[in-house]
Amino acid sequence: MRAGAERGVRLDGSGTLSVAVPATTTAEAVEVCLLDGTWESGRRVELVPDDDGWWRGQVPDVAPGTGYGLRVHGPWSPAKGLRTNPAKLLVDPWARRVDGRFTSLAAALPYADDDAFSTSASTTDSAGSVPYALVPEPAPAVGKDRPGVPWRDTVVYETHVRDLTMRHPEVPADLRGTFAGVAHPAVVEHLTRLGVTTVELLPVFANAPEPSLMARGARNHWGYSTLAYLAPEPRYASVRGQEIAEFRAMVDALHAAGLELVLDVVFNHSCEGGVDGPSLSWRGLDAPSWYQLGPEGRDIDFTGCGNTFDAGSPLVEALVLDCLRYWVTEMGVDGFRFDLASTLGRPGGSGFSRDAPLLAAMAADDVLSGVKLVAEPWDATGEGYQVGGFGCPWAEWNGRYRDGVRDFWRGHGPVSEIVTRLAGSSDIYWPRRGPAASVNFVTAHDGFTLADLVSYDHKHNEANGEDNRDGTDDNRSWNGGVEGPTDDPGVRAVRERQVRNLLTTLGLSAGTPMLLGGDELGHTQHGNNNAYCLDDETSWRDWSGLGSLADFTARVFALRREVSELRRGDFFYGHSDLPDGEVPDIVWLSETSRELGAEDWGHHRETLVVRVRSASSVLLVLHAGGGDVDIELPGWLGDTAWTPALTSGTPDGTPSSVEPLPAGASVTVPPHTFLVFRSV
Repeated sequence: MRAGAERGVRLDGSGTLSVAVPATTTAEAVEVCLLDGTWESGRRVELVPDDDGWWRGQVPDVAPGTGYGLRVHGPWSPAKGLRTNPAKLLVDPWARRVDGRFTSLAAALPYADDDAFSTSASTTDSAGSVPYALVPEPAPAVGKDRPGVPWRDTVVYETHVRDLTMRHPEVPADLRGTFAGVAHPAVVEHLTRLGVTTVELLPVFANAPEPSLMARGARNHWGYSTLAYLAPEPRYASVRGQEIAEFRAMVDALHAAGLELVLDVVFNHSCEGGVDGPSLSWRGLDAPSWYQLGPEGRDIDFTGCGNTFDAGSPLVEALVLDCLRYWVTEMGVDGFRFDLASTLGRPGGSGFSRDAPLLAAMAADDVLSGVKLVAEPWDATGEGYQVGGFGCPWAEWNGRYRDGVRDFWRGHGPVSEIVTRLAGSSDIYWPRRGPAASVNFVTAHDGFTLADLVSYDHKHNEANGEDNRDGTDDNRSWNGGVEGPTDDPGVRAVRERQVRNLLTTLGLSAGTPMLLGGDELGHTQHGNNNAYCLDDETSWRDWSGLGSLADFTARVFALRREVSELRRGDFFYGHSDLPDGEVPDIVWLSETSRELGAEDWGHHRETLVVRVRSASSVLLVLHAGGGDVDIELPGWLGDTAWTPALTSGTPDGTPSSVEPLPAGASVTVPPHTFLVFRSV
């Protein structure tokens, strides 16, 4: 397509609608159909192809908010991936607003005879049974003032629009579960009090349920089933039809509080599923130009979701770049987290390359180079696991951090793993990037909540309707001796300390911490580690738990802000290249204050003591053992006394005493406890 050419639809001041959509080169005709409600009004305009394979035209006398869809006429050849069927009303890939519900899978299937490779196309008209696009109003310019939080100071809070506020007692009922609910002052105040800098929302693009979920009356609650990449999900508006205005108002409210907004985006697959799925947009327009297809027109599935967009396709690149620029320049977004981002580096199904065209185009883009870009560096295949494989300017979800921290606190793994993760994962990100490239997390939307991580050894996903087969079995969790809820005060006390241990580790590690929204409230999903289809109290945050755990979380992140060395831009050097007599920036110690060496790294240790040099040095004591341990406060590095600053042994982290203790003193550390001291 010609550089600078418009894509999708645009409405001028006289009510004339300009249309530009892509369709297969074998298409015989492409029509834009105006709708009256969910049904066609009878106005159809045939578009004209240009030399670039795009179909263009103009439609007079169109008002903002008018529904429209596309119909493509051409050959039916499933073995070649061509599923052209004019009976199917299609959504414009560049639509900025959508409406209508997906109510009939049968009506949306493009094939006849219940056979995806049937020689006959379906003749059932899908209009009235599928979503459709709406003509958008021209949007005013977005404000350009952004918080611009440096990576080294970033604290991410991952949440879902509905889950965050559906049970919030201070958010009015009509705003709960909406963009306006996220922007409510009580929510914003909570986030800022925690010390969060950056809100990361699970997908907010318009979505549609996958066929498998439709069959049992469910939908993808998380939103990882995109229908329209430039359109906000209309269900997240408190007032019907105001999703764009309310999204922008939410951005303004967050920015006014100094908070950034990052969106979770899903460019690896669509809501259409595999070749036996519906024809809602891309499949009916030009499946071979959008999807990775194998022999006989079958989808190549790197995502586990039935289809995979081809990152090497010019159409895919155009849509991705247009989408991201739009959400930054017109909607005010500060960055993006890319779901299954490894697929974006595998054009045509190839092996992964950090220099793949789409990744390179995003990194070099004038708009996108100024916002946060975060990769989930894996897909559904072994080839796709690429933690550390992305280059600048990318940050990455660090799954090895999650696993290493979980293992240490449940009593597994060599000490080298927790040491490396605490220090920013230089084994993964050096020398191309710094510690901030490691987005550290212990829990995320996908998996156990923090409360469940310390309460369940096994997943309990029966409510999902998949016989507990879905969700990972690699939880690396420890239930404290009892599976699920218990009245045993000893088990409950251990679980509460373990939650605080994990939060402290997250907050005081080098790298970029990401907190799962609700963990600071003690939210439980009752052992469900894949609540992707549960739009109910399983997923909705329980704000009745707001109290000491939130206070503890805020205390941890406040300590992180106070100690610049915990937010450093480069990796720790240890003893490397130090002049004689200079104290290392980090030292790893045993409980007897002996410096750990090469002979220690391959073994598991229940206790680890870490001294981080700063203007007021910090001593971190991590004790994962089930019994008391005595530690010696170090003095041989020039410290004379240590003041208790935080303990995981109390509900809000307040030490029982803040009296300084002399270097060389012995301190008894209770089981499963994290202590923090500051040097005097």
